[in-house]
Amino acid sequence: MALGIDVETLGIFEDLRRTHGSVVSIPQMNGRLAYFVNDADTVRQLLVKHHTGYKKGPGFERVKMLLGNGLIVSDGAVWRRSRRMIQPAFSRQNVHRLIALMVECTEIRASRWEKVAIAGGTLDITQEMSDFALELILRCIFGPDYESAILASGENPFAFLSKDSARDLRVVMQVRESRNLILSVIQARRAKQEQDEFDFLSIYLAAKDKNGEYFSDKELLDELITLIVAGYETSAGTLNWAWLMLALNSQAEACLLDEALRLSPDGEEIEQQAITDMTYTQQLLEETLRLYPPVWLFTRRATADDTFANFDVESGTDIYLSPYVLHRSEEYWPDPERFEPARFGADSVYKKGDRPYFPFSLGPRRCLGEYFSFLEMKVHLGLLVRKFRMTLVSKQNPEMELGINLRVQDSIVLRPELRDKS
Repeated sequence: MALGIDVETLGIFEDLRRTHGSVVSIPQMNGRLAYFVNDADTVRQLLVKHHTGYKKGPGFERVKMLLGNGLIVSDGAVWRRSRRMIQPAFSRQNVHRLIALMVECTEIRASRWEKVAIAGGTLDITQEMSDFALELILRCIFGPDYESAILASGENPFAFLSKDSARDLRVVMQVRESRNLILSVIQARRAKQEQDEFDFLSIYLAAKDKNGEYFSDKELLDELITLIVAGYETSAGTLNWAWLMLALNSQAEACLLDEALRLSPDGEEIEQQAITDMTYTQQLLEETLRLYPPVWLFTRRATADDTFANFDVESGTDIYLSPYVLHRSEEYWPDPERFEPARFGADSVYKKGDRPYFPFSLGPRRCLGEYFSFLEMKVHLGLLVRKFRMTLVSKQNPEMELGINLRVQDSIVLRPELRDKS
């Protein structure tokens, strides 16, 4: 069979799991076998223990057209060099320096939502989360250049990313057109005698490899576009589903509100330690990611012969791994369709390093921006849940759109209600 990357593909994988088990060989049109792997130990073996024997698999051609040869797409020596150079940008110390920006972007949403709530209106929460996350990542990347250069024309030139969920050739062309703008910002920064800004761009510009070489302009462009697209889509999508889960689960909302009020009662200041102590918020986000992992399918291609789950795998074999399917498999998660943040609590049957769970991948290719994303989402929910209660406009069971990332086909619409401050 030929596997496209769409809803039909997900259905095929779910049927394979139910009918044939956790590791299934799939005949390909080229006469070779591919494998769908839904066994947690084998997934960990492929992504952690044997990662050097695999590279990016089918489907990444589309991603490369969009992002260039940045960290998500690159392999081998190019990937290792870029990873080492970029990793310091996402240290906890550096990410914590961006908390004020996270608060600022959240407060912009709060001001808008308050007006909507007073008027009795509704929010397209899908669009709201896209706009929030996109503005935040752009501010974190470009710092003061966001206002002076990126918005110089009066409009956000990257708005098409949040307005249009398609990742087709038209969007690819728009991304390519934006490269000239980014390059102008890069060149202006390089020309400065002193770098007094703190943002991702300044860290990337200062990064050197083991030979003392900096990123070239093209390398830097690819990495920044990767950071813009991937950096906003993961958080936007997760927050979109999280607000829906809160509207559907009053107990989860009550627990989240209690933690937010306890850790930051005045709602004005949010301390680093308070964010660290937001354990229930972390659980709620992890459970949201269990049900709705942004990257619902990972692919790998063997670069050497290997053996797993009693199968001998030849070099060149394609492997399919789906967090979405694994996360909803009853052998790992009892009543898997139920939203239950306690699955990730201290009493969970799984410890943090041993979960059948990989929304951000595993091993050396685990997403560098994971901590940044969780911090951003905790600040956002911790501040806004104190001010607003979200209710459903109508009974909603959103259909999923499965492309490069997992999305909703139609926007989630919620009604914001101001909480009583007394």
